Amino acid sequence: MTEVLLREPGPGDLGWIVHRHGVVYAREYGWNSEFEALVARIAGDFGTRHDPAYERVWIAERDGHPVGSVMCVRDEAAATARLRLLFVEPDARGLRLGERLVTACVDFARAAGYRELVLWTTDVQATARRIYQRAGFELTAEEPHPGYGAGPVAGQDWRLVLEV
Repeated sequence: MTEVLLREPGPGDLGWIVHRHGVVYAREYGWNSEFEALVARIAGDFGTRHDPAYERVWIAERDGHPVGSVMCVRDEAAATARLRLLFVEPDARGLRLGERLVTACVDFARAAGYRELVLWTTDVQATARRIYQRAGFELTAEEPHPGYGAGPVAGQDWRLVLEV
């Protein structure tokens, strides 16, 4: 099997993140264009105004093609980073790639001096939640969410305290 490398995004990678989230999550969860638009806003905000010292995107690449991604951005709360848009292609799952991406995000947030790392996910994303739990994140809040056209889900807030 070819090695998977983690790299910085290049031309087209932010668009790839939006496209693949839209296609795969529509297939797996029945989510609609409202979700894809949210991903586009997140990726667009990063592309137009990120601070490289405190924010970063990783693209997982295998055989010259992207197969995963994650983003670390500054949160509204002081000294807090937010993990966003963790994604692994279905044919690249089972390689512990999600864990590698989350670890890269956690390590970067810690090195950048953040005191905590937070994220939002849903209860239907069970594999991602298990990755977050293994990384030390703790569930801090849960509330109903409309579910992007597929019916209600539980939106979840998770938090990891970073030792700086």
